[in-house]
Amino acid sequence: MNGHKYTSEQRIYLYRMAWGSSTAELTEMFNRKFGLELKQSQIKSFLSNHGVRTGHDTRFKPGQQSHNKGKRGYYAAGAEKGWFKSGQMPQTYRPVGSERVNVDGYVEVKIADPKTWRAKHVVIWEQAHGPVPKGHVVIFGDGNRLNSQLANLILVSRSQLAMLNKYGLIGASVEFTKAGVTVADLHLKVGERKREQKGTNSNDEPQQD
Repeated sequence: MNGHKYTSEQRIYLYRMAWGSSTAELTEMFNRKFGLELKQSQIKSFLSNHGVRTGHDTRFKPGQQSHNKGKRGYYAAGAEKGWFKSGQMPQTYRPVGSERVNVDGYVEVKIADPKTWRAKHVVIWEQAHGPVPKGHVVIFGDGNRLNSQLANLILVSRSQLAMLNKYGLIGASVEFTKAGVTVADLHLKVGERKREQKGTNSNDEPQQD
């Protein structure tokens, strides 16, 4: 991308810091954080190619006059060079198989044109095991959303996931998290047993004197 290959950390930083910043501000912050000297045009190209919006207000202000006011059909000289030709792909087009990191830090892979993307870790898990069952999700064993290796992916129910999050059972290794799933199952069984006992007690007939 303009000669610079962005790391996953750099892509995530741009996704998270873009909103509310001008391209100039974002370029300065990015270069300062990563010790680089990228040009503003390079950062602008990255944002454009990945569909990242800054939310920076570039609209006309009250009283500001458009440069082409009163010029019907006006366009800047040379602008026609950038017009799309029939069958021509836009500069922002990403081929099937391309990857990107979304604002939540998950890697997405393009699976179909024109703009069909899916979470990479889900695609990889389903290629090995089939569709994710209803009521289940695929999580990262080491907690790293960028590590989509099959050995790092664990299928859990949403109930298990709730317990994993509640008790902090997703660790920095697959082994720890798999052990956490076992602990989560114990918590679910204990909760189920308590509900059964409560239901049994509520159905007891009151004793007669």
